[in-house]
Amino acid sequence: MCGRFVSARKRLELLEEFGIERDRVADGPDPEPDPDYNVAPTRRIYAVMERRPRDEEAEQPPARELRLVRWGLVPSWAKDASAGGRLINARAETVAVKPAFRRAFARRRCILPADGYYEWQTVTEQGKQRKQPYYIYPKGGGALAFAGVYELWRDEALPADHERAWLWTAAIITTQATDDVGQIHDRMPMVITHDHWADWLDPDNSEPGQLQATMLPAMAGGLTSYPVSTAVNSVRNNGPELIVPLSADPERPPGELF
Repeated sequence: MCGRFVSARKRLELLEEFGIERDRVADGPDPEPDPDYNVAPTRRIYAVMERRPRDEEAEQPPARELRLVRWGLVPSWAKDASAGGRLINARAETVAVKPAFRRAFARRRCILPADGYYEWQTVTEQGKQRKQPYYIYPKGGGALAFAGVYELWRDEALPADHERAWLWTAAIITTQATDDVGQIHDRMPMVITHDHWADWLDPDNSEPGQLQATMLPAMAGGLTSYPVSTAVNSVRNNGPELIVPLSADPERPPGELF
């Protein structure tokens, strides 16, 4: 699974990196988030998606947007928004058929940019087990394009013209971990490569074969990791110090784990 990640890039960086045509963050009710080194469920996160503008002709092609969404998907049919705290991940093996995700997977796929993410490995020290957090990130730098699905949930307690009448939420799709990180955890976020961004985001693309091609594990050999402080365990802690390497063995470089 993926329960914590890092989103430290500025909005302007993401606009350029993902070729954004419409900046809905600047137009939206929420301010640009500060760099977040300990993103936890229910936080507002950046999402890249393709949508047709409501105020234009239906023939207009979808345009790529940057929006803020809440992490934790709330299905459109949910009675209330409380489900979002649990639905933070969707398994690649079942996302197309599971009731909570299948409608979103069919037409509302997105990319959730991240700098890296955390996973915890069980280690034994002096006969006792504990969870050691690791920071996992791309070897060559750059953003990770997590595969995601998003939904819109209507808050009937608010009038239709209220700026928060619709709640935008999203979940990260996870898959079987590659050998690079599989020794830490058996699941990892699905990553969409640049060549597949357009196919993945296209709301008119419902071709199962094309979508499966974009969902192949894409980062084999491209990720690296190192242990970090257990300070990341608490969502109250935040800042670049959370991704500073923790070397348990002074004879071994911080990034050399196995």
